[in-house]
Amino acid sequence: MSKILEIIGIVLVAIMSLGFVGVFEPNIDSGLSPLFWGCAGATLMIILYRKKKRKQAGLE
Repeated sequence: MSKILEIIGIVLVAIMSLGFVGVFEPNIDSGLSPLFWGCAGATLMIILYRKKKRKQAGLE
């Protein structure tokens, strides 16, 4: 499960970066668009989930 979350997080960060610089310009506005904030929020949720799971497992 951990590796899947890492892969999803990396993909979200890549989409967020590409959306910010304007690669998806014909379909989505560049900059701080809803795509950027959606990917940023999902990545933050993954980070918080993994931190919670590590804390429950006693690794931190």
